Amino acid sequence: MRFDDIDFLIIGATKSATTWLQRSLQADPMVSMPDPELHYFSREFARGDDWYLAQFPANAGALVVGEKSNSYLERPEAADRIARKVPNAKLVVQLRNPVERAYSDYCMLYRRGDVGSDIERYLDPARSQDTRLVSAGLYYRQLHVYFDRFPAERILVTFYETVTTCPERQLARVRTFLGLAGGGAGHLLRSRLKDKSAPMLSPAMRRLLRPLKPVVAPLRETTPFRRVHAALAKEIRYPPFPDSLRQRLTDHYEPDVEMLGRLLGHDLSHWLRGSGVEMSRLGREGQTETSGTAIAQNRKPSQGFN
Repeated sequence: MRFDDIDFLIIGATKSATTWLQRSLQADPMVSMPDPELHYFSREFARGDDWYLAQFPANAGALVVGEKSNSYLERPEAADRIARKVPNAKLVVQLRNPVERAYSDYCMLYRRGDVGSDIERYLDPARSQDTRLVSAGLYYRQLHVYFDRFPAERILVTFYETVTTCPERQLARVRTFLGLAGGGAGHLLRSRLKDKSAPMLSPAMRRLLRPLKPVVAPLRETTPFRRVHAALAKEIRYPPFPDSLRQRLTDHYEPDVEMLGRLLGHDLSHWLRGSGVEMSRLGREGQTETSGTAIAQNRKPSQGFN
């Protein structure tokens, strides 16, 4: 296995159904993707090239090879490393309304017990000290560094809205971009991978049991473990998302969304209308991807965004 054998990377965004996309691609026997997110070009670069390449099957070079690590979009150093190591790879980006993405990310961390119930502390742009919950939605800041390093025709930008309204079309466009035959309807993953309404251990209990995780992990697939889990699990009640906080986040993201729209040649103003519901305008109009000529024609030189 060599770097030249890697055909594509799914680089983000977090909480934008990228795992659904990965699983749908993995269902095709012509696609080879390692299961865990490797985060090599972002968090794990010190492990070295040999470690990274060893994560792929030995015969992967005969297939369409890729991997998914959402941290690649969030970490600017990843763009340089990817450009050096796999300059010919295709990049797939799936974006979601940044306000809804932030709340979904918060809910995931809340049910894990990693954050508390004071949602304002974590999502108020003026108060949050978290580098991911809020900053991960600054897509223009993240994406323009990739467009500075890769030809536009090798970057496909898709939208979460279309996963919810027309997943078949979304998968078909990604497969076409990757050079895979057919639309892939037979490989479409139809179930939700991460349903936040599914019964789970409470955040307090997860924090209490966290020190035991290494001991319990090997037992997760056993019948006794499943019975105990089922007895203790319940539907999580998440802190509500106040309209005032939603508006503060919308205001925070507005300059970035406007620059992103110009970069991609898409009207993303529906992201800035605080309806509280993720809108599907892009899906209804069929404007569900951006790549190649469309970006090249609409792109302007970077303006030193910080």
